[in-house]
Amino acid sequence: MELTDAMKGVLEAGACALKGSERRVFMARTVAALGTGGQRRAQRELGWNRGTIRKGARELRSGFACADAFHWRGRKRAEERAPSLMADIRGIVEGQSAADPTFRTSRLYTRLSAGEVRRQLIERKLYRDEDLPTERTIRTKLNDLGFHPRMVAKSKPKKSSRRQTPSSTRSIG
Repeated sequence: MELTDAMKGVLEAGACALKGSERRVFMARTVAALGTGGQRRAQRELGWNRGTIRKGARELRSGFACADAFHWRGRKRAEERAPSLMADIRGIVEGQSAADPTFRTSRLYTRLSAGEVRRQLIERKLYRDEDLPTERTIRTKLNDLGFHPRMVAKSKPKKSSRRQTPSSTRSIG
């Protein structure tokens, strides 16, 4: 079977439109139609991976789709790598936090920055630098815990009145 440029375009578009097991089975059927040497030819002319083609051929023969296990891929969350991290962050930050001074929201503000929390985790909780997530990740974890790193606003006293009181000797103004 001759692969023209138009045929290559159709096969590549078909493979791109499908996902997972359907894509692999499509590739295996195409290779079977190419005949002897079809896997190498598909690799060379279509850019398909031979391992993927073999997996599709097994799925085609058995009739069962292989599980892709996407959830096993990628980087684990910081809490999974260090299970006590969130509790340790909460322990450090709770002593330095305050509620919203206007009491309009239930947000907690903390004086500690993410960098300072990271430094205290190393000093007080004896984490190693390479075991801790980055400062940016700790900032995200602080937000997840409900702490928002900001300067804690102090309550301000009322301003003095402009009118003169009987005890004052000179006028204000």
